[in-house]
Amino acid sequence: MALIPATILTGFLGSGKTTLLKRVLQEAHGQKIAIIENEFGEENIDNDILVADTNEQIIQMSNGCICCTIREDLRTTLQDLAARKRKGELDFERVVIETTGLADPGPVTQTFFMDDEIAESFLLDSVITLVDAKHAAQQLNDRQEARRQVGFADQIFISKTDLVSAEDLAALQHRLKHMNPRAPQKAVHFGEVAISEVFDLRGFNLNAKLEIDPDFLKEEHDHAHHAHDHEHEHGEHCDHPSHQHGHGHHHHHDDDVKSFVFRSERAFDPAKLEDFLGAIINIYGPRMLRYKGVLHMKGTDRKVIFQGVHQLMGSDLGPAWAEGEQRLSKMVFIGIDLPKDILLQGLEQSLV
Repeated sequence: MALIPATILTGFLGSGKTTLLKRVLQEAHGQKIAIIENEFGEENIDNDILVADTNEQIIQMSNGCICCTIREDLRTTLQDLAARKRKGELDFERVVIETTGLADPGPVTQTFFMDDEIAESFLLDSVITLVDAKHAAQQLNDRQEARRQVGFADQIFISKTDLVSAEDLAALQHRLKHMNPRAPQKAVHFGEVAISEVFDLRGFNLNAKLEIDPDFLKEEHDHAHHAHDHEHEHGEHCDHPSHQHGHGHHHHHDDDVKSFVFRSERAFDPAKLEDFLGAIINIYGPRMLRYKGVLHMKGTDRKVIFQGVHQLMGSDLGPAWAEGEQRLSKMVFIGIDLPKDILLQGLEQSLV
């Protein structure tokens, strides 16, 4: 049976996750979706789109979608859904997991990687994070969970942008970019998002081309081609207006969730790189949210694509380097207070 794509929807309390879900369900285009909700959600999906309010864990909706609350744990719920789909008791094509406003998406994400039985039935498509523009600054300052959700995202939707000034929105977008440069950001109104922007984003698809990360490591600065260009971190020598002191946005340099980039034209030595990354993941795994890259490896004419979540890392052979294409390794790391110098130095020492 084909794998069932799963989407994790996370975001701040009140950021509009439920609104977005309702929108997606109403616009389901004949797709049948199973929604898994943590039952202590801010508000459950309203009964107006449910057929009946029963004690049954799994509720059928009028448009053929299903909604269920997590019983014991996510794993059991997913296995139950997959089993009932196989038996023909339930009909759905994809799963959306709505986490509570304060959840860390890490463990949910890891379920899809670590658990062989889950991996036989489901394919994790992406993590989508909803950010409430009006309350974002406060939430990002006060709550590490909010910052983690940003760091984990494959796609960020910013809601309630009509309630803030253009300047505040620009500052927020800059701050989010600083924490997670690989997730595209999109301002959305009242959950009006096309279904194509929510599903099949392939954020975890190793073989996919990195065009999935549209702004993946886009350089913002002219000194990008110096010998040590990978030492430049977005925001270090940056005179973007939101870094100017005086209107309150400069404090975001204190965010503990940060990203940095490594790039090199020299090839990696596969054994050295594996040893180094293994050691780093061993020590810093819990603080590493997402890391991803396209690598130029000695000994193969194909791109090596790698990514990881916390302690779990995978790599895959991608397409061949094209004729005349510059062979270049590009990696991005997103984590909590990661030791940038140790990482950059270790990667440098893993080159041929």
